[in-house]
Amino acid sequence: MAFIASRIVSALAPKKSGATLRDMTTREKPAAGPLTIAEIAQQAGVSIATVSKVVNGKSEVSPDTRALVEGVISQHGYRRQKKRTQTTSLIELVFHELEGAYAMEIIKGVEQVASQHDLAVVLSQAQSRQSPGRGWIEGVLARRPVGVIGVFEGLDDAQQRQLHHRGIPLVLMDPTGEPVHDLPSVGASNWSGGLAATRHLIELGHRRIAAITGPARILSSRARLDGYRAALDAAGLKNDPALVREGDFHVGDGLVHTKALLALADPPTAIFAFNDAQALGVYQAASAAGLRIPDDLSVVGFDDLPSIQWAIPGLTTVRQPLGEMAAAAASMVIAAAGGEVAASNRLILATELVVRASTAKFSPSS
Repeated sequence: MAFIASRIVSALAPKKSGATLRDMTTREKPAAGPLTIAEIAQQAGVSIATVSKVVNGKSEVSPDTRALVEGVISQHGYRRQKKRTQTTSLIELVFHELEGAYAMEIIKGVEQVASQHDLAVVLSQAQSRQSPGRGWIEGVLARRPVGVIGVFEGLDDAQQRQLHHRGIPLVLMDPTGEPVHDLPSVGASNWSGGLAATRHLIELGHRRIAAITGPARILSSRARLDGYRAALDAAGLKNDPALVREGDFHVGDGLVHTKALLALADPPTAIFAFNDAQALGVYQAASAAGLRIPDDLSVVGFDDLPSIQWAIPGLTTVRQPLGEMAAAAASMVIAAAGGEVAASNRLILATELVVRASTAKFSPSS
């Protein structure tokens, strides 16, 4: 697998262009439709070299001038010259957090499709939890990838426009917020997964079922929580707010929240962790409290990552087809780069409950 550094820094700043432009008061009206670099420069009142730097993601342009040029591009569009530089043989894969088995499954899925098309994969990580910073978008424009796949990412409007006007397609995978209808995205049936996990515990006789969620801002976490609540409602069980704890998809969250849940006057007999990492935290807390899984506490996770095979007892979890989702996102990016129009902007792949040894029938005497 080919990996390329996620930031490219220009070593030499281009010399200032000597091009001159007609005074703004005598400018001709630009041609209809997308503008060329020269026409954008005329509209913005800057040099052709400056527009070229903005278009190609160069850093040596002031923020005000960059915003001015981007405003013209956003209003009129940008038409590349016929002799334009071709896109490089890259797919840009940006994570909000690049770590763990979750990311590796996605990387493998994207790389599998990329290699079939003789493409390499660029990995980058957002500087913030919401969207990548300006340095990232400048690097992407300079690299000219075939397309961008955002994992748990919703790029801001300006970044989306910059990619669009450069002809760089963007596909979101498991987006953090509500899917933007004009952006292609790939997700999983998180609501169904949350429903299936909770229903499984209810069918085993559990009535005090806790949930350790992911961040409320993340769409997949909210969908799993809605599925959890729907299963309780369908069974006529109370949605007890004390049994719902918000985590951040890390092992430590499962540990801390499980300790708090077990300290309740009426503790849960089962816990649904919204990812496998938090489920491992539940295991640790149960062991520290002297509880046996599943005899004293049933546990369900979400993801079914390969690393979870080492959990003892085997973890009952909801399988999310991360590799297939990543491969689908890569295929969508490549198709869009080739000019194909997708039949649907939103692709949802099915989840599946995998029952192992961490859940058992509840007995009041246990």
